Formats: sequence, structure tokens, C-alpha cells
Amino acid sequence: MTEVTGGDALNFQPEDSEQELYEHFRFVADKGQQLLRVDKFLVQRLEKSSRNRVQQAAEAGCILVNGKPVKSNYRVKPLDVVSVVMDRPRYEFEITAEDIPLDVVYEDREVLVVNKPAGLVVHPGHGNYNGTLVNALAWHFRDTPDYDVNDPRLGLVHRIDKDTSGLLVVAKTPDAKTELGKQFFAKTTKREYICVTWGVPAPASGRIETNIGRNPKDRLQMATFPLDDPSSKYAATNYEVIEPLGHVAVVRCRLETGRTHQIRVHMKHIGHPLFNDARYGGDQILRGNRSAAYNKFIANSFAVCPRQALHARTLGFRHPRTGEEMFFTAEIPADMAALIERWRKYMDGLK
Repeated sequence: MTEVTGGDALNFQPEDSEQELYEHFRFVADKGQQLLRVDKFLVQRLEKSSRNRVQQAAEAGCILVNGKPVKSNYRVKPLDVVSVVMDRPRYEFEITAEDIPLDVVYEDREVLVVNKPAGLVVHPGHGNYNGTLVNALAWHFRDTPDYDVNDPRLGLVHRIDKDTSGLLVVAKTPDAKTELGKQFFAKTTKREYICVTWGVPAPASGRIETNIGRNPKDRLQMATFPLDDPSSKYAATNYEVIEPLGHVAVVRCRLETGRTHQIRVHMKHIGHPLFNDARYGGDQILRGNRSAAYNKFIANSFAVCPRQALHARTLGFRHPRTGEEMFFTAEIPADMAALIERWRKYMDGLK
């Protein structure tokens, strides 16, 4: 057996299948490998992991063989590539607590709901090894002995992009993360976003349904694919124009799925990229005349909201212990509010 990559001891947890998954461990079976159940195969190779936890990971779709999820009774064959994936990057080092302000919307013994500001990375990794939301959570829970920020059984249940603002839920117990993960998996959570798009979508409300996967021409981007494309995943977004403002619009988006960059990709797909979304072309003038005055107005608007105009405004879920329906709302942040007001004044000036 050759171990290709590895990490810290695992505490398996069922995860939301909508999330992008990160490889934590990879093993390649020997040429002479005897047929062996994958749960037994992994227990022999993972320190401090029980067969029950490996089986839970398989049920959650976190055990892959040759890139495809398998159940715990799959029999490993010679040269099979067995991977363990999770919903967050593998931390290469101990997470340190950093005194980063947190906008706590709600907290009890099981859950924490935070309003993330734009510009704050959620997880360490990919060049962001500190100054993240996870570092802020380590500080927030520094006097809570039962919360270990390095324990994958706890923590963030879902993610939003660095330059997207809005609501996130954090599980403070393993049972809470299990239950919340099931709700995200079953698509029973409520997630509503507000964005500013280039142009006014027509019709004024609709449903966007495509597959989404990595853009083969730019690995930093996601792209839409046909619904029958096997290399990508199904995604559905409901949208509604709530305020047309000439060359832009304020749009409400409700997610049915939660793919990486889903709203950004879907709005571009229908010809209306998010305002100032540099990754998807929204940082260019896509509507309106090109007069010097208009160019200056757009440049100033980009400066007012120097990121994609996207905010996770509403989050709803059942409390993991009591079953109570809970809904949280985070008002549109100052930069997006100022951007919208600028466009209102601009339109008033054209009357």
C-alpha cells in the first residue's frame, strides 16, 4: 500500500452534498491487494478512526473510489484509488485564535449564526492561512472547552465566497452539525440573496436550471453545462427583479441548490453578470453609453462597492435540537446600499 497524501486523524461527519469537497486522504491499493471491504481497508490506514465513523463517512458520500462515491461494503481491488473527502480544506497546521470582530446574529448551546462581512475568507488555505472566519471563531470560542476549531465534527455547515457578505450558521456540537448537514442535503433550508446585476433580467422573475462545474478554460471559474453533462452537477436558482434601475437591477435570488459561485454563474448565464464581479466580467461597463460622465459615474460606483454586489440576506433552518423553525435576516451592508442609492439618484437625474 502506498499512501499518497494524508492529514490529521478524522472525525467523520455527514456533509452537505451541495458543497465543494476537498481531499484529505488518498490511498492506492497494492497490485496484490486482496478483495477487502473499503471500511476495513480505511480503518487499517487511518489513525484514531473507528469502523463506525468510516461507515458514516461512506453514507455521507465522503468515501470515493476512483473518483466515485461508494458504500462501506464496496470491495477494494488492486490499484484502486481510495479517497476521503470533506467539506473544508485540510488544515496543514493548528488553527490559531485571532481577535477578529464577529457580527453575531444569534447564539445558543448548539448553533451560532454570524453575518460575515465582504472580504473575509471563510476557511484557511489557498494562500489565506490566517485572518479567516475560522480564526475568528477560534477566538470567539477560546473559553469554550468543548469547542475545538480543528475538529471537523464542529464548525461551519456551509460557505459563502470571500467577497460575498451575509449569513452563515456554525454548529457547536457534533449532533448539531449532523442535523444541519441533513437539512442542507435535503434542501429544506431557506437561503435568499440580494444582488445587483448588469441590466434588468427579462422576464422579471424566473428559474435558472443548468449543471455547474469547473470551467475547463479557467480553473478559477465555474461554468454552466447541459443538464445531462456527467462532469458537472445540477443547479437551480429562482430569481425576481425587485427594483429595476435602468442599466442595473436589484434582484432577489433563492437557491434550490448550493453550488460554488452558483448565483454569479447563473446570472452571467442569462446575460446579467453581477455588478463589479471581476471573476465573471462584471467589472466592465456592460450597459449604458460610454460618455466621460457615465464612465466616471461607473468608476465611482465600482469604488463605492469594490466587490461583487452579492449579499446572503436570509437564512432559515430547523433548530437541530428543538426542531423549531428559525429565520434570520441581515440587512444589506453599507457598500451595497450606497451602490443602490447611487443608481436611484442617477435614474432620478434622467427624469
